[in-house]
Amino acid sequence: MNTKKTILLGTSAVALAVAGMGAASAQDSDTNDFAFEEITVTATKRASSIQDVPFSINAQTAADMERTGSKNLEDVARNIAGLQIQNLGPGQSQVAIRGVSAGQIVRDQPGVKEQVGVYLDESVISLSLFTPDLDLYDLNRLETLRGPQGTLFGSGSIGGTIRYITNQPSFDAIEGSFEADLNTIKGGGTGGSVKGMINVPLSDKVAVRAVAYHTEYGGFIDARREDGSTDSNVNSGTRTGGRLALTWQPNDNVSITPRVIYQEIEADGFNRQEVFNLYANPFTDASATDGRAPVTFGEREQFLLLDEGFKDETMIADATITIAGEGYEVTSVTSYTERDILVSRDASALTGSVSVDLQYPVEAVMLPSNLRDTTKVDSLTQEIRVASDNDTDLQWVLGGFISKTDRFYRQFLPTPGYDAFTDAVLGAGTAEATAAGVAPADSPFYSELPYTLTQISGFGEFSYDLTDRLQVTAGGRFYGYREERSVTQVGLFGNGVVNQVDTTSSSGFTPRILANYDISNDVTVNAQVSKGFRLGGVNDPLNTALCNESDLKVFGGFQDYNDETLWNYEAGVKVNKRKFSLNAAAFYTSIKNLQVTLDAGSCSSRISFNVPEAHTMGIEAEFKARPVDNFEFTFAGSLIESEFDSTVVDSNGDVLGGVRKGNRLASVPEFQFGSTATYFFPAEFISDDAEAYVSATFQYRGSIFTQPGDQEAGGEGNSILRQTSGLAFGGASGADVTELDLELDPYKTLNFAFGINWEKWDFVAYVNNVTDENANLSFDRERGGRARLGFRTNQPRTYGITVRTRF
Repeated sequence: MNTKKTILLGTSAVALAVAGMGAASAQDSDTNDFAFEEITVTATKRASSIQDVPFSINAQTAADMERTGSKNLEDVARNIAGLQIQNLGPGQSQVAIRGVSAGQIVRDQPGVKEQVGVYLDESVISLSLFTPDLDLYDLNRLETLRGPQGTLFGSGSIGGTIRYITNQPSFDAIEGSFEADLNTIKGGGTGGSVKGMINVPLSDKVAVRAVAYHTEYGGFIDARREDGSTDSNVNSGTRTGGRLALTWQPNDNVSITPRVIYQEIEADGFNRQEVFNLYANPFTDASATDGRAPVTFGEREQFLLLDEGFKDETMIADATITIAGEGYEVTSVTSYTERDILVSRDASALTGSVSVDLQYPVEAVMLPSNLRDTTKVDSLTQEIRVASDNDTDLQWVLGGFISKTDRFYRQFLPTPGYDAFTDAVLGAGTAEATAAGVAPADSPFYSELPYTLTQISGFGEFSYDLTDRLQVTAGGRFYGYREERSVTQVGLFGNGVVNQVDTTSSSGFTPRILANYDISNDVTVNAQVSKGFRLGGVNDPLNTALCNESDLKVFGGFQDYNDETLWNYEAGVKVNKRKFSLNAAAFYTSIKNLQVTLDAGSCSSRISFNVPEAHTMGIEAEFKARPVDNFEFTFAGSLIESEFDSTVVDSNGDVLGGVRKGNRLASVPEFQFGSTATYFFPAEFISDDAEAYVSATFQYRGSIFTQPGDQEAGGEGNSILRQTSGLAFGGASGADVTELDLELDPYKTLNFAFGINWEKWDFVAYVNNVTDENANLSFDRERGGRARLGFRTNQPRTYGITVRTRF
């Protein structure tokens, strides 16, 4: 595909269509009573129609999400142009918008910052890699703001911003809702959920709204065990949580809304299907001394010596205060977030591979080894802003923001019995010496990384109506950041660092200028030039004891990485007619010092480094149409070119990690789209006032690479990996080749639903992933691929029923 040529042709087609729509607008003779509901958003920190927002934005309403059966952010992304979700396991997905992507970030890179900001109403909740996967129940809408949003939303919004907008306490009446779901997975387990909401006005000045939910996730991954048995559905899990909000309005000008949100996610395992494992692979030989029976994995299979797990406890307490004055409104948002995250992995293959290299006996290689990553976060933020609240030609918002985030990351590797083998092979006292008085016994690796990040910023934006049709907007944000980190990394696999302190800081200004022109009452065109930024940082020390000489030479010099900046140029059109709406845009982004993540080979470490220049360009379009009373159609798609404009070489002069001019950025498909078609008809077999519908949602995602280097796994322009482990174990020589194509194939999913809406009840029967597609969502490797190779995959065909009611 010639992406650049296709993008230019697509942009021209959109421009011609806009001209035609503008000319035809005045002649619109549609007299049917039906009209799409006007959506109000707060993407500019002021309430306005989505049509009037002068940049590209998507708003998925509660009705949209219910109709498409969306239960999480990854589901919603099917119908949002330019939004990419890379699944890295439960609670560990990465979000990218418009192709601005650094590639895979993994759990042991706590210093890497997010590229998309995520907000719950007014409170920032994004956290690199561990952005909360919040339940969508009782949401008013989900807003996706495309392009850098640093002016109003700060760092972490270099690619865009996602906002969960909840329903607020209402003074109108006592109301509530309830939802129950039951589903079963082909070849997997059974899941379901119960969710409820109650809203109660306690007086004419006080109202409270409470939401509670519990979800059981059926598993679909089977784990082979050392004794030859297989455990089924090991990646089942739960999500439990709720929100409690109270609004107090002492008078007509003051509103105070404190709120508490709690959510706990637990998973019993990960959605990893393996191809090679040190202990289970096609190359072992049971007839050899200490040999093992060969294993060839089927779909959705893995090998485990230990159970795995994931747990994420999130508590958010915030308070929003608004005070209305004469022609202005003051808003204060105070937010406190506390999170406790555990990623517990079976790292036996990792530890065992090192043991093979160190010539430990087989008994040591077979020791179960549990890598436990814990992340504790405490974050306090405060924003105060003043915005205009009048009908004059000049609208404005001014504010300040301050935050402090403490993040404590710990990683250790309990492997009972390991110290004895270490002392026996490497010499008495070796285990104690490498522990440096810090690491617990039988943990060949131990690290602590406490971070403190402080931020202060001031922002402002002004919009002025030059004419009845033309509005211009200009704004900017001054910011200052400081991050301090202490590193301890000890144990046999560590490098002996204890309490090494590193700091990084940054300050700057991010401007943006926008223009919005009303061609007619129905058609608006807009243009934007804006800047975004992402704070740099310091790499964690390499696990030097695990590095071979070549990898130590290549990766040992990457200490820190600079701020990433981006300039975005875009033009778009919005059409909002009674039975048709369109939101389309063309964009180009120029990225400086793109922060790219790279797997440091045998070191079992990750590093981040800067690529001097990169770019993304593309077109995105979303439209909704109801050509006849009983048929509705939606489409959301994007065509994106995202490439490096620089080549980075290592100390040997070789291209580093696939960063070659013209290569693609990781985790970004060139083409993706989602479409939903719904047919409505009377359900007279139930009641004269009941309505039924059938709906189909189709999604296509083009090919992607998990990391930039994957597209050169076999050399320039060759994504075929020919992996050897170099580990003589279990009768395998270590020279056997596992061949994989690391360009993850395009995949398609199809969902069907049949529903009935009757008075205050909704009944839905659905089938998701109708074709039972087994997609490779991202590539997984352990110790540079020597210990394990696999892919994270999607859920098989799922049948379910949902019942909802309102009162």
